[in-house]
Amino acid sequence: MTVNTKRPNDSEVDSEAKKVHIDLRDKGWAAIKAEFVIKNEEAADLYINDDDAEGGDRDQVQETTGKKKKKRGQNKNRDLRQEHGAIRLCTSLVDPDNAKECRFGAENCRSSHNIEEFLASKEPDVEGICPVFDAIGYCPAGLKCRWLGSHYDKETNKLLKDLAKIEVNQEPRELNRITNDAKIALQKKKYEFKTATKMISYLDSQVKNEAYMKNLEEKKDNQAEFVEVPFRVAEKKRLNFKNAKIVSPLTTVGNLPYRRLMKTLGADVTYGEMALTVPLLQGTNAEWALPKAHKSEYPGFGVQFAAGKHWSAAKAAEIIYRETPNVSELNLNCGCPIDLLYRQGQGSALMEQPSKLMRILKGMNYCSGDIPVTVKIRTGTKDNKNTAKSLVGRLLEENEVAAITLHGRSRQQRYSREADWGYVGEVAQVVQDWNNRKEENKDMSDTQATQFLGNGDVYTFEDWYAATNTPGIDSVMVARGALIKPWIFEEVEAQQYLDKSASERLDILRTYANFAVEHWGTDEYGIGLARRFMCEFLSFYHRYIPVGILERLPPKLNERPPKWKGRNDLETLLGSSDYQDWIKITEMFLGKAGENFHFTPKHKSSSYEQSRD
Repeated sequence: MTVNTKRPNDSEVDSEAKKVHIDLRDKGWAAIKAEFVIKNEEAADLYINDDDAEGGDRDQVQETTGKKKKKRGQNKNRDLRQEHGAIRLCTSLVDPDNAKECRFGAENCRSSHNIEEFLASKEPDVEGICPVFDAIGYCPAGLKCRWLGSHYDKETNKLLKDLAKIEVNQEPRELNRITNDAKIALQKKKYEFKTATKMISYLDSQVKNEAYMKNLEEKKDNQAEFVEVPFRVAEKKRLNFKNAKIVSPLTTVGNLPYRRLMKTLGADVTYGEMALTVPLLQGTNAEWALPKAHKSEYPGFGVQFAAGKHWSAAKAAEIIYRETPNVSELNLNCGCPIDLLYRQGQGSALMEQPSKLMRILKGMNYCSGDIPVTVKIRTGTKDNKNTAKSLVGRLLEENEVAAITLHGRSRQQRYSREADWGYVGEVAQVVQDWNNRKEENKDMSDTQATQFLGNGDVYTFEDWYAATNTPGIDSVMVARGALIKPWIFEEVEAQQYLDKSASERLDILRTYANFAVEHWGTDEYGIGLARRFMCEFLSFYHRYIPVGILERLPPKLNERPPKWKGRNDLETLLGSSDYQDWIKITEMFLGKAGENFHFTPKHKSSSYEQSRD
C-alpha cells in the first residue's frame, strides 16, 4: 500500500499539519515531526515480512523426507554463501610457532602450505586492534586474521600473545559443544538412547488400535513400565520467570553474538535459535551450532526445537540433556507459522492435533532429565477462531509443563494486526485458576506451579508493565521489540523512554561486531559470516525511530515511518532502509566488504537516494 506522505506547504496552518499526521497514524504511519520528514518522497512499503523474527523462516530448512522442495516467500533466491580467500592456508600452519602435522600431508592437502604466498594474497589488514586478541590475549585465527598486523611480528614470524589475558580466559567462553564421538555416533545411527527407546515404545502403544495389538496383556505390561516416571516436574530445575526480562527465541537474528549483546543490555533469559529435531538426531553440524550458548547466558538459557513426531522429540530431549549440560529449559515451538513446517505437522500445526502434542510433551518430559519442559503456542491457527484457552486447559490436565508462552496472534494472522492481549489475559486466568487449585490439592502441592508468559508487540516499557501487571501473567517474551530497540530492558528498568544518541546506538553495533568475530572468527570467512548476520540484525535495527523526532508517544511496533532524516548524518544513516547502507555500517567495524561478499535482505528494502544533509 502506498500512502501520500507529502507535507502541507509551510504557509498552511498548524491545524492542517496536525490533521495530516493524525490521518497518517490512523493508517499505520508513525507521526514524525514535520522538520524531519523528507518532502515529496514516496513512503516505504507498509508490509514487512517479520516471520523470520520468531521461529520463522529458516534459510536451510529441509523436508524430513529428504526431498527437495521449492523455496517460498520473499527473496527465495537469496545467496548467503560466504567465500574463503583466494588462497586458503592449511589450518595446521595458522600458528607458525606451534605448527602441527597436516593429517592429509602437504602433497595431498587442498589448502596451501606456502605461508609467504598466502600472506601475499591476503587483503590489506583491517585497521585497529584485533577484537579477539584484545578480548582473550591471542587470536585463534592466527595468520588468517584480518587484523593480523596488530598481533604478528614479521621479523620473527611469530604471533604475539598476552599471557596475562590468556590466564584469565582459561575457561571455555562458549558452552554446550557436543563431542565429536557423540556426533559421529548420531551420524552412524549408533547413539544409544537409553530413556527415549523405552518411552517411545510406550507412546507408540498409545496410538495403536486394538486390532494392531497382539493381546491386551502386552499392552498392560508396556504401560506398567511407566507407572513411576523417571522424572516429575518437581524434581526438575526450578524456573522463575516472575518479572524476568526475556528475549524470545529468534530465528537467524537470535544468534549467539546477539544474545550475548542482549545480556549486556539487561536480559535475564535468552533462547537459542529454533532447532529441528531430525537434523539434530542426524548429527548435522549446522543444527548442533544452535544449542551453543555464551557463558554469560547460563543459567537462564533455553533450547527451543520444533518436532512433528513423539519419537524425534523424545530422542532430542534425551540427547540435549546428556550432551549439553548448560541448559535451563527445553522449549517446544508450537507457534511457528511457516508453511513448510506446518505441512510437516510441526510448529503451529500441533495446535490442531492436541493428542499428538500431548504425546510429544510427555516424551520430552520423561526424557529431558532434570531440564524442565515448556511450550510456546499461538491463539490458534485461524483468524477469529481462538483455541488456545481450551488447549491450555488440556495441557495443564495432562502434562507437567513448567511454563506456557502465548503469542497473541493466530497462525493465519502472522503479523498483519496487533496482538490480542485481551485474549492473552483470559488464558492467563485459566493458568492462574489451575495453579490455585493445585495448591489446594495436597497430592499436587509438591509440584511446581505452571508459569505463564505473554508475547507480541512489546516495544516500550509501558507495554511491558501493562502485560506484567495483568493477573496471571508472570512475564513477557520480547521479540521484534528487542531487535529494533535492543536497550528495551534498560527502559523497563528506568521506567522511561531513552532517547539514545546516534553515537550510543553505533556503540551497540560495535559491541555486536566484536562479539560476532569472537564467535565466527577473524579470518575472511568468519568476517563474511559476521557481516552477513550483522546485516540481518540491521534489517530490524534500522527501523527504530528516535523518540526525539516523534510528535507523540508511545511509539507502536507496527507503525511505519514516512521517509525521514535524523538530527545528524549518522542518525540518518542508521535509519536507512537501503541494505547497501547496512553494509557500509558493517565496514566501520569489519573493514571493507570484498567482492566475494553476498547479502540479499529478507525484507523488501526500499532503497532511496536523497541528500543526507
